[in-house]
Amino acid sequence: MKIHRFPLSGHCHRVELFCNLTGIKHELVDVDLAGGEHKQEPFLKLNPAGKVPVIEDGDAVLADSNSILVYLARKYAPEWLPTDAVEEAEIQKFLSFAAGELAAGPCAARLITVFGVPLDPERAKEVSAQALSFLENQLAGRDWLVGNRPTIADVAMYSYVAHAPEGNVSLDPYPAVRALLKRIENLPGFVAMPATKVGLAA
Repeated sequence: MKIHRFPLSGHCHRVELFCNLTGIKHELVDVDLAGGEHKQEPFLKLNPAGKVPVIEDGDAVLADSNSILVYLARKYAPEWLPTDAVEEAEIQKFLSFAAGELAAGPCAARLITVFGVPLDPERAKEVSAQALSFLENQLAGRDWLVGNRPTIADVAMYSYVAHAPEGNVSLDPYPAVRALLKRIENLPGFVAMPATKVGLAA
């Protein structure tokens, strides 16, 4: 399986992280975003939207990191995606959260400091605070976001939350969130996303 990725993308990292945690054999293919490789052929044949990550798994070519997590879990690591109706719905809730509040909060804040994207830093920090408070409340009295073991919900959340300080978003007020990050980092097979010395991480 090939993972077409950009090393500093949290969306790409969550796919790479999941493969490492579950032992899915894969090859990393770096895409030159600065050179516009993702907006040209042959990459556009893989994903007409021109975005990473994209995986090639036999005849299956899939984009969108959360969709990829669902596919990989269902095919290779079903214990990471429970079939209980309530727990599966809870996981979908956190995938929507990752694509919504997490993208508009910690991800956007980091885009500003790491890549110079012209977004509103105060708005990104405000959304980040709301998102992290939500996660903190969800983790009250529990070790994992859904059920009693790690799932793709935890993987989808990890990368941008762990690197939130790079976007000037402090994790100090959120002890349960920080504890969850540590639990994920202690899982066998964990692989980190490269750190960038900017923001509060400078």
